[in-house]
Amino acid sequence: MRQIISHFTDDDLYKFTMCCAVIENFPRTQVKYRFIDRNDVAYPDGFADLLEQQVAMLENLVITEEEIGFMKKKCSYIPVWFYSYLKGFRYKKEWVKIRQDKDGRLEIEFEGYWSDTILLEVKILAIVSELYYMTTGQAERLDYESYFEESYDKASRLIEAGCMFSDFGTRRRASFEAQDTVVRAMKFCNGRVHGSGRFVGTSNVYLAMKYDLTPIGTMAHELICAIAGMYGPLMANHLAMETWSKTYRGALGTFLYDTYGWRIFSLNFSEDFANMFKGLRVDSGDNFEELDKILVKYRSLNIDPATKQIVFSNGLDVDKAIAINQYAAGKCIPSFGIGTHFTNDFADIRPLNIVIKLVAVKITESWTFYSETCKLSEDEGKFSGDISTVKRFLDTLHIPIPDSIR
Repeated sequence: MRQIISHFTDDDLYKFTMCCAVIENFPRTQVKYRFIDRNDVAYPDGFADLLEQQVAMLENLVITEEEIGFMKKKCSYIPVWFYSYLKGFRYKKEWVKIRQDKDGRLEIEFEGYWSDTILLEVKILAIVSELYYMTTGQAERLDYESYFEESYDKASRLIEAGCMFSDFGTRRRASFEAQDTVVRAMKFCNGRVHGSGRFVGTSNVYLAMKYDLTPIGTMAHELICAIAGMYGPLMANHLAMETWSKTYRGALGTFLYDTYGWRIFSLNFSEDFANMFKGLRVDSGDNFEELDKILVKYRSLNIDPATKQIVFSNGLDVDKAIAINQYAAGKCIPSFGIGTHFTNDFADIRPLNIVIKLVAVKITESWTFYSETCKLSEDEGKFSGDISTVKRFLDTLHIPIPDSIR
């Protein structure tokens, strides 16, 4: 069976930036991750065995000097010592446990040092997605020539509408070739379509290197989730912002605020942090309502929100991005990270709705127990973690428990 992930940097930038921050701030922390299929898909018989083979193949991945050279050039905020770590990094299949029940439902768990297992999430999700279409025969129906034209048209509309946008589609892409096609088409579109918008890059480091683009990304919810598991959710955002600013000293200054909802983040988002971070990322809730709350907060701190970048990445498509861009004009500096709509939007192909979330943490290996954690966000449908943990966090944050999880 061919290896699905064949390049070390065929991964999202945020996994590398967070890995660096973890090594610097939490070098002995251990974690557990859990796979979640929000659509409860039944995978074909034997899927778990094929997935185990793909995970074993990850063990032969080694970062190349070309990849290191590209990251040094484009990611100057990453300290040089981190590349020595990546040179010696090797995946181990023992970190990953995979099971499939009699109904075909898939269970995946990671456990180990955070600095190791953090680099598994995106690769495993991309493998699961592509492998699913391969094993169900749907991969044979993917028409990449037509997809190039469709991707070019999407980019054209966004550029004409004045949108600054990037590809965030590694995790749930239909295939590596699908994402490659999208990035190639959208770069080709730059400069050929009249408009003030631009395709600014991709989250995928390897494809950014291949097409001489800027790798895009900062952090994910797992940073705040892990800190909340260790120290509690009330100050998790504050501690995460301190950690991030200590590591990158003002670079990569877009903070993902919605892990435990706007209210507690807003209480943690003091004037010093608001000035330090160049902007925020909206990843759940109603995009327009979230933007309005952000604008009010900045103004309450006597900061002009028109000087701040707001990145929207909440299940976007072209129409949604254009509508948000029109609404946000003059109010902030809007930009858009679009994922599945770019890399898995084939006719008659249903994208998987899969994620992998950090669910438990212990500060060092000497602890005899894990502390469970969860993610709440602004959407109940994006809550992740054991129900008991979710309820405990909601109670701690003085958030009413929704009827859907009572």
